[in-house]
Amino acid sequence: MDELAEDLELLPSTRRALRHRIAVAQSEGRAPSVVAAVLRGGEVVWEGSRTSVEGHGPDGDVQYRIGSITKTFTAVLVMRLRDEGLISLSDPLEKHLPGTAAGQVTIAQLLCHTSGLAAETPGEWWERTPGAQRPELGDVLGEEPFKLTPGTRHHYSNPGYTLLGSLVEAVRGRSWEEALRAEVLEPLGLERTSGQPQAPHAGGWAVHPWADVMMPEPLEDLGLMAAAGRLWSTTRDLARFAAFLLRGDERVLCAESVREMRTAASPPEPGIAEHGYGLGLQLASVGGRKLVGHSGSLPGFVAGLWLSEADDLAAVVLANCTSGLPASTVAADLLGIVTDAEPRFPRPWRPFLESDHVPLELCGPWYWGTSPQVVRLTADGLLELGPVGASGRTARFRAEPDGSWTGLSGYYAGETLRAVRRADGSVSHLDLASFVFTREPYDPDAPVPGGVDPQGWRGIG
Repeated sequence: MDELAEDLELLPSTRRALRHRIAVAQSEGRAPSVVAAVLRGGEVVWEGSRTSVEGHGPDGDVQYRIGSITKTFTAVLVMRLRDEGLISLSDPLEKHLPGTAAGQVTIAQLLCHTSGLAAETPGEWWERTPGAQRPELGDVLGEEPFKLTPGTRHHYSNPGYTLLGSLVEAVRGRSWEEALRAEVLEPLGLERTSGQPQAPHAGGWAVHPWADVMMPEPLEDLGLMAAAGRLWSTTRDLARFAAFLLRGDERVLCAESVREMRTAASPPEPGIAEHGYGLGLQLASVGGRKLVGHSGSLPGFVAGLWLSEADDLAAVVLANCTSGLPASTVAADLLGIVTDAEPRFPRPWRPFLESDHVPLELCGPWYWGTSPQVVRLTADGLLELGPVGASGRTARFRAEPDGSWTGLSGYYAGETLRAVRRADGSVSHLDLASFVFTREPYDPDAPVPGGVDPQGWRGIG
């Protein structure tokens, strides 16, 4: 068995535990049906389903409505506009979509739900009424669109993502769904993801809370709200989408851009056990694991998608009930079952190739004042700077063509690290955001801010 197969294949006991978890979810959640999938190493390694109709269980090709997981697809479209230089995330909406009552909010604020806009549309519940009731953006926003001051706190907003969908249409000159099909669905091979249901698809049901009876939920065209929650998809398509969110795809978004989407851009809402929101992605910590993904619901359907970058895992759960089955919780549980039973095999250690440029002169111990720091070169070619034997600021840096390094994470994200050289070409010190890192604590031969006492280090006289 090769290394990849060994890392991907699940044990029979793990498969049984996964089947048991969705069986319990379907029974206790009183869902007409539930279908799930687990992705490992970029491949679907398990699929399962349970249904109230014996012998008629759904598979990974059956469509369900995925609700707000749609927002992540919309965010991908917006990030593509940014990467093409057509917009900046710091741009006010008015610059590209004039005439709305929310023109002052930035695109980034809309993506991470810090715009201060209302959570829902005015009037009747938009998820259960036809989009024709809200033909214009003014109908979506209402007379008082803001509930909070923009930029002050996280406040989930469905109208905010409607604005993003309209932004895509304004910049691209075609409908949100046409852009999504051409720019995301087709390149990623998501042939079973669509704005309208395509057979085979599940019907949406409401289950009575106190009796084992059901009634069908209405299927409405959401109109302008489509970008916030209209999509139908399957577990197999969403597993492919999760693989993209973990690795990127140059045909859609590069790895660095999807990593940016997975990075916290706003704090969590008070009292909610999430760790904030990225750019179109929810962030959470469950069982000590950092998860990224999104939940979704529309009348008749619930959905959950989580991925763990550290474990190279993703899980998708879809069910056709309005409430009762916590799809996101079940998806997180599926990840936990796999990681607890079968920890990921680490990649084999391998040295760099002889042809690789390895900046050894930057590696090893440095000192920020008297604080010991260490620079390591990681296998992916990034520099990692962090404290020695203590907690503190840790960051990773990407090499730039001019020899500098750009911070990717933590306190130093976006900051520039430079190796300052002596006349003979050797490295004197590192310069990072006005901080000087030296090979010795307060090296007298380096330009330490404030200078160094000429008497040097000494004990008590």
